[in-house]
Amino acid sequence: MLELRQLTKSYASGHPVLDKLSWQFRAGEFVAIMGDSGVGKSTLLNLIAGLDQPDAGPGQEASPILVDGVAMSGLDDDAATRLRRARMGFIFQAFHVLPHLTLLQNVALPLLLNGLPRGRAGQMLEAVGLGGRGADFPHQLSGGELQRVAIARALVHRPALVLADEPTGNLDPDTADTILTLLRQEIKATGACAIMVTHSHAAAAMADKTLQLTKLGIQETTIVNPFEQKTR
Repeated sequence: MLELRQLTKSYASGHPVLDKLSWQFRAGEFVAIMGDSGVGKSTLLNLIAGLDQPDAGPGQEASPILVDGVAMSGLDDDAATRLRRARMGFIFQAFHVLPHLTLLQNVALPLLLNGLPRGRAGQMLEAVGLGGRGADFPHQLSGGELQRVAIARALVHRPALVLADEPTGNLDPDTADTILTLLRQEIKATGACAIMVTHSHAAAAMADKTLQLTKLGIQETTIVNPFEQKTR
C-alpha cells in the first residue's frame, strides 16, 4: 500500500529531521507512530500526503514515497491532488473544518469532490455522535466536536490511506475509545491502511502495530493499554 525508501527531510536550516527512513505499510493495517516531540512525526505524515517534499538524496533516482506503487515525486500538482482526493483521508490536529459550511456539508465535501453520492455524510455524523447536528456550523461546536467532524470527513469516502495526526488529542477518554473503535472498524471493513501519530499509549494500544520514531530511525515496539493494565 505504502512504501518509504530512504526518505530524508531536513529543516530550512539544514538540520535533518528524517534521515534515510524506510518502511512498508500494508493494506488493512492500523499503525500507530509514537516518538518524542521534534522527531518528525507530523512531518512524516505531510511528506506521505505530498503536502511537503522530501530531500533528494545524492544520486537518488527512485522515489522515496510510493502509494499503491505510484511514485509521489513523479506526479505533477494536479495528479497529486487527484490522488489525495480519491485515495487519502486526513485527520489534522488543527481540524481544517471549513467555517462557512454546515457540519453536513463539511463531511460531504470529499464525496462531492469525488462525484460520489452524499448520503453517507449523515451516516458518518451519526457514527461520531453528531447525528441531528448536520445543519449546525463549526462555530457552534467545541474543540472535541470539531475533531469528530474532521474524523467523519476523513472516513466518509472510504479512502485507501488514512493519515491521522493526534486524532484523539481533543477528546475525553470515552469518546476517544469510541472514535478509535470506529476508525479501526472502517479500516478493517474497507481494507484501508491507517497511520496514526499519537502521544497516547491508550490510543496506540488500539492499533495493530506501534512504531517508535527516533532520530536514529523507526522500529516496531510493544504498547500496552494503561487502562487494561489497571484491570488485570
